[in-house]
Amino acid sequence: MTATTLAIVGVAVGLDRLIGEPPTRVHPVAWLGRLVAHLDRDWPLGPTGHRRVGLAVALCVPVAAAGVVGGLVALAASLHPVAAAALAAFALFLTTSLRALLDLTETVVDRSETAPDAARESVRGLVGRDPSDLTPGDLRSAAIESATENLADGFVAAFVPFVLLTPHSLPVAAAVATWIKAVNTLDSMLGYPSKPIGTASARLDDLVMWLPARVSAGAIALAAGDPASLGRARRWARATPSPNAGWPMAVGAAVLDVRLEKPGVYTLHPSGETPTRAAGERAVALVGRAAAIVIATTLVVSIGLDVGLEAVAAGGST
Repeated sequence: MTATTLAIVGVAVGLDRLIGEPPTRVHPVAWLGRLVAHLDRDWPLGPTGHRRVGLAVALCVPVAAAGVVGGLVALAASLHPVAAAALAAFALFLTTSLRALLDLTETVVDRSETAPDAARESVRGLVGRDPSDLTPGDLRSAAIESATENLADGFVAAFVPFVLLTPHSLPVAAAVATWIKAVNTLDSMLGYPSKPIGTASARLDDLVMWLPARVSAGAIALAAGDPASLGRARRWARATPSPNAGWPMAVGAAVLDVRLEKPGVYTLHPSGETPTRAAGERAVALVGRAAAIVIATTLVVSIGLDVGLEAVAAGGST
């Protein structure tokens, strides 16, 4: 399975580099988003009823999505192993995103000084805050915050378990990656205090993202050649409303030595300067290197575990 794992990751990462995000009209994650939008309504229920609906949505929607994708990969496996590997690679491609994140972050950074109105429009694809009053420095801060946070949400969270599970079961690997992506999607659409049915989705996402956020923070620190930044970031990581998002963002602020701020909500590295364009460009490169570290490390661990299990099985059969 080592060759299969490498081939699947190579295809998925290659597709991301070549295509980025598929068009919205044919993107299964966008289809899921439309389903969630239908559920996001003012249900004629009291607070208890809203909590029950929210719990049902948080539990059922990701499981249903995972079941569909895992079932399709299992069906493909019954036809031919190559078909299963190809479908699993496509599932990994759809549930992770790196190029689109980095390209949009770079666009916002590049436009922040010369075309701030265009940058304000572009930044809507990265953050949910109102960009109309954001200064060029605020725009760069928002872009860096999103790039570091979404390394965890949009890439690490699904990539790592997929690769670790691939040697053991392609359908399970694809199903788990899909489940995590669905949980993230629910949180991004419903996980706000203003959404009565979003509480369960937000809490579930907090649990799912605990480890990926910290793995991403460590990868950013390693990519910067500054492991000590994890200690410095600890002072600010808990300033954000999310128990997880603050970690990769705070490490990003520490290694870039900049202040990252969402006005009225949090400030990371308060003594730092507002990000310059050069700092924004460094952030894009930093997140790209951190993703490469995650890819390489996860592959090494996955292959090592696979070889170790094979050795144990061979020893037990003698």
